Amino acid sequence: MTLSENHETDLHKYIWGIVTKHKCKLYRVNSMPDHIHIFSDLHPGICLSDFVKNIKVASSIWMKNSGKFPLFYGWQDAYAAFTYSVREKDMIINYIKNQKEHHKKESFFDEYKRLLVENGIAFDEKYLL
Repeated sequence: MTLSENHETDLHKYIWGIVTKHKCKLYRVNSMPDHIHIFSDLHPGICLSDFVKNIKVASSIWMKNSGKFPLFYGWQDAYAAFTYSVREKDMIINYIKNQKEHHKKESFFDEYKRLLVENGIAFDEKYLL
């Protein structure tokens, strides 16, 4: 378990601080032992890749220095980001809130592939995760 459940609340609060620092609003964050979901808006003054990079760099440093995540060596290079409609906001918040239950039925990898297909994003499976 790279992202220990014992300290996930601390990690979520830390990420909330990073998101807020970038003038974005965090709607929901939750984590699994091997990945994290962040649902936020994106301030027009920051590009998505910089936003994700800043979250990864700052949280990685904090996780390593805190001693709370001894099995954490770093985030993977890739990430996925999807846009949403305001109509979908509550559904996404609930999904992230309940992701632990969801991933008992559908693995992260299968879900990721399904989302790519549903959103018409071409991919070569050998390059996925």
